[in-house]
Formats: sequence, structure tokens, C-alpha cells
Amino acid sequence: MTSSSAGFVAGLTVAAVAGVGFLAYQASATVPADLGGAHPGGKSSTGVAKSAATNPADLPAASGNGKRVVYSLGKDRVWLVDEDNKVRRTFRVTPGTLDPAPDSYAVTSRSNSVTGTDGTPIEHVVRFTDVDGVTIGFSAAVGKATSAPGPGVRTGGIRESRADGNALWRFATLGERVVVIR
Repeated sequence: MTSSSAGFVAGLTVAAVAGVGFLAYQASATVPADLGGAHPGGKSSTGVAKSAATNPADLPAASGNGKRVVYSLGKDRVWLVDEDNKVRRTFRVTPGTLDPAPDSYAVTSRSNSVTGTDGTPIEHVVRFTDVDGVTIGFSAAVGKATSAPGPGVRTGGIRESRADGNALWRFATLGERVVVIR
């Protein structure tokens, strides 16, 4: 190949790469924010904040502000949120048979270890309300995996893993806010 041919091929390559880059930029500017394309830092390819639909572990927007525990009934998920509205930890939970109404509550009591209403030994119990005389709170089963409650058992225990239970225990002291959302 002569030097003029090599220069011509190099010029075409540069032009092609630039053209593809420009077309990719234009395409990314028209992508709706709720589609994929999320970049680190919580922004989509269009620079718009990610929607909760892109990642099920994202903190729901309507969960309040400030330090709080957020519990989603629909996602069976908990978020531990600090004073700066940063999620410190999020995890899945297994709900009891009774759900609290969506609202804002405060931690009313805590127990290091007790027996749950289903007869299971539990630890790090963090209670925040009751439904029809049954106490509702977070807890971790001791010595066995978390499982759904048996049929006909009325439980208010929202079960988490022992590691997640330890984190929630340290985070949610008496009076701490618990926000329950759909």
C-alpha cells in the first residue's frame, strides 16, 4: 500500500468512527430515562436520574427524607437510610401474614431474643406497630432459614437474614422512624 493509500484509509477510518460516535450520542439523547443505559453515579445515559424501574433495589422516591427504615410491602424489601438520604443497606425480607398499613411509625420496642408467634426462636426484634392485636416488627430466625409462615398462622414478624437483622438492630433504635410504603 502506498503512503497516499494508507492516509486515505486512515482518513476513512477516522470519519467512520466519528460518524458512529455522533449517531450513538444522538440515539442516547432520545432514550427514555426509565429504560436501561444506567451509568455509575445514578444517572442514565441522558443525564436524568435513574427510575426505580431500572433497579428493584433503588430507594422509592416517595419514602420520605432523613434517617429512617423504609419497608416496601410490594417489593418485600427494606432500606436503611441515613440522615443524608443515602441508602446504607437494602435487603429482601419475608413478610408475616399481617401487613401494617402504609404510614410512618416509630420503633416502640426491641428485644435481643424471644420466641416468635409462630414458635420460632428469633433475635434482634425491632417492633413498630400492631395489627388486630398482633405485633408487627422485624426479626431474624435463629438456627434456620427464613421461610414463609404456615397457613392459618397470624404473624407480624417481618423476617430477615441474621446479617441483615444485625444491621437493622444497630440502625433502628427506640423512636427511629419506620416508613411503610406499598
